[in-house]
Amino acid sequence: MTSRRGCLIAICASAVAAPLRAFAQAPAKVWRVGYLSQSPPVPELKSNKDAFLRGMRDLGYVEGKNLIMEWRYADDHIERLPALAAELVQLKVDVIVTAGTPAVSAAQKATATIPIVFGNAADPVGSGFVKSLARPGGNLTGLSNVAVDISSKLLEMLLSTVPKVSRVAILLSPDNASHARVLMDVQSAAAQRASVKILPVHARTPAEIDTAFSMMARDKAEAAIIPGETLFNGRVHQIAELAIKHRLPSICVHLQYAEVGGLMSYGHTVTTQYQRAATYVDKILKGAKPGELPVEQPTTLELSINRKTAAALGIRIPQEVLVRADKVIE
Repeated sequence: MTSRRGCLIAICASAVAAPLRAFAQAPAKVWRVGYLSQSPPVPELKSNKDAFLRGMRDLGYVEGKNLIMEWRYADDHIERLPALAAELVQLKVDVIVTAGTPAVSAAQKATATIPIVFGNAADPVGSGFVKSLARPGGNLTGLSNVAVDISSKLLEMLLSTVPKVSRVAILLSPDNASHARVLMDVQSAAAQRASVKILPVHARTPAEIDTAFSMMARDKAEAAIIPGETLFNGRVHQIAELAIKHRLPSICVHLQYAEVGGLMSYGHTVTTQYQRAATYVDKILKGAKPGELPVEQPTTLELSINRKTAAALGIRIPQEVLVRADKVIE
């Protein structure tokens, strides 16, 4: 009797333990996330890629363990973005993270079902990416930048620094939908100053940036504005050098512009946004709908001034501008 009871207990214990072992040994879910960008990371600049991965690690996602990243870069050839977006859709990634406005547009056209998180998009409502910042709707959400909103501010700061200039060039990308409004806002601000004329020049490749600055010189530009754009952000070294070469006082939205030799920069820290983008991905992977996640906007803007560059250009930065600066690079 005892042996039968022992056998029965052993059988029951085995039956209970089997599913427990199976549960314990069940592989963890491995998420596949796509990343689409017009430009590859620049070694000399703070990396949006690294910031995003850092944000994912902080939330428990480790590449090679429970996360597979599909990196797709157009290598500054914007016409490649649609095909790269289509590749990510064919791979059936769980989420697509985009870097820059053209990449958002390409991803949006490629899928209406896979969630898309933009890490840095200009004017997402005006560009048609979301219905509103509070209720995006559809399959897109993420973080916007203030490149459009501060356009007139860039002109104001530039003219506060070099008040005697009358011909101001603005570098634009014909592939960035938000730049039409950027130009309109800058021209509107300039119209309030009868003596200031805005000279728009365009560039969609690194080589065209060189050409654009030659055109600025040809058109006798006396200063330059560099708005937010993925291509321009990755080429701040090139742009800063060209501005000095052509002796153009300049201001750029990318905060590292002043650090690499540009005269002034005014904007927000973009890498912080890509780290924050990880929180959107996490919420979506846990079941949240992108259309119900409000678009986040930057709340802190910084002004940086490079006094070494000012000296090289023969500019004396007014004291009222210096006191407004968050960082002065000597």
